[in-house]
Amino acid sequence: MEVLFLLSVSAALKQGQITPTELCQKCLSLIKKTKFLNAYITVSEEVALKQAEESEKRYKNGQSLGDLDGIPIAVKDNFSTSGIETTCASNMLKGYIPPYNATVVQKLLDQGALLMGKTNLDEFAMGSGSTDGIFGPVKNPWSYSKQYREKRKQNPHSKNEDSDWLITGGSSGGSAAAVSAFTCYAALGSDTGGSTRNPAAHCGLVGFKPSYGLVSRHGLIPLVNSMDVPGILTRCVDDAAIVLGALAGPDPKDSTTVHDPINKPFMLPSLADVSKLCIGIPKEYLIPELSSEVRSLWSKAADLFESEGAKVLEVSLPHTSYSIVCYHVLCTSEVASNMARFDGLQYGHRCDINVSTEAMYAATRREGFNDVVRGRILSGNFFLLKENYENYFVKAQKVRRLIANDFVNAFNSGVDVLLTPTTLSEAVPYLEFIKEDNRTRSAQDDIFTQAVNMAGLPAVSIPVALSNQGLPIGLQFIGRAFCDQQLLTVARWFEKQVQFPVIQLQELMDDCSAVLENEKSASVSLKQ
Repeated sequence: MEVLFLLSVSAALKQGQITPTELCQKCLSLIKKTKFLNAYITVSEEVALKQAEESEKRYKNGQSLGDLDGIPIAVKDNFSTSGIETTCASNMLKGYIPPYNATVVQKLLDQGALLMGKTNLDEFAMGSGSTDGIFGPVKNPWSYSKQYREKRKQNPHSKNEDSDWLITGGSSGGSAAAVSAFTCYAALGSDTGGSTRNPAAHCGLVGFKPSYGLVSRHGLIPLVNSMDVPGILTRCVDDAAIVLGALAGPDPKDSTTVHDPINKPFMLPSLADVSKLCIGIPKEYLIPELSSEVRSLWSKAADLFESEGAKVLEVSLPHTSYSIVCYHVLCTSEVASNMARFDGLQYGHRCDINVSTEAMYAATRREGFNDVVRGRILSGNFFLLKENYENYFVKAQKVRRLIANDFVNAFNSGVDVLLTPTTLSEAVPYLEFIKEDNRTRSAQDDIFTQAVNMAGLPAVSIPVALSNQGLPIGLQFIGRAFCDQQLLTVARWFEKQVQFPVIQLQELMDDCSAVLENEKSASVSLKQ
């Protein structure tokens, strides 16, 4: 029985081959076995088992709520969850329990999904490694995969030390690790500059960022309001489409959402004729820092489309070189504004100093935020100073418009989707990653992803192949605004062609028969 994917296990639930409670217990067992990955901040075991019990009753009465009924999911810990601690991996919100659910969380629960827990991240989602939160870094499950370990044994220079584990990417690294390690079937991340697509690429997953306005941001603790989008992490494109179908649509609590332009239930059509496609390759994305392996796979992917009759065009996004600086100015400016709400008065951390209101503010924020968050607040406030506003913030907004217009012009030239790298290279060891400061790392890691957020476009990272080290490499497809369905349809066709191998974690889950030997089969046994 194929139960690696959400749709497969959903069919198994409908046929009575497994019950929601059995499925929930299996995932809880895997969460405990993989606790050392540090993927979860909070495991909501009692809540999940109660939800499974309710789901089981619905199945017995023939009243299933749909494909997500009884499906274990995880949620990044910057989405509000009623009655469940929501920390943003920060001392500022440690112990904070929201009184309501984020709209996306509520929509998943309304369709019967089981909430396994809240996942780890960089503090307030500011980072690209999931290494800077107060609960410690997230470890990439591929660090412990058979594929990676066998390659390391072949390398005479490899120390093969347990301390040499790999980062997941970020900031949604906990959600990526949770899905990659089979502890859930889908997870919510947030994507402000690539925070869902980046860890998806490093963890061998599908990471989807919807068009801005297609999915509600209500209850997602804001980082950059004009760029934040709830993201979806799954093990295949069809599963991402199912989750998107549950989430998409207008929300009266979020004025930036638009009328739902997709049909429901959201099932992807087959790509009937690849030869009618036009794939754009942005020439500015071919940069010296791009690893030779990623460059080679990018080229092979373009050749694959061409060999099937698709038209492959080189396109220009001329303002790409300005995008990182522009993103930094706009991001930190909105961060400075958003972080002002954490003052120690209404909720969250409050220091013990009571000399004056100003002293209390300062001490609360010094104790509550880490260096990265404080640094971005300082940068943003500098850009927003009266004497700097025109020269920095206003100019950055103008450049943002030029960047968005670059994409419009590319699509108006006849291109259907753009094909780019997602990251510069495969995942790197933690000890190597932390040699650079957070700002430098983020600037490097977001280079192919953040422009999409400034333009509000949909984008998806698809795992393509394993590197020479046995680690996942992903490529990114970018679509026209609100053409999410077309984008995912192309991505699914590509996914079928490349046949990305399943992670093999037998040593982690030897008694669960977790992943079968055949790399090209997508078959996992849930029943012992």
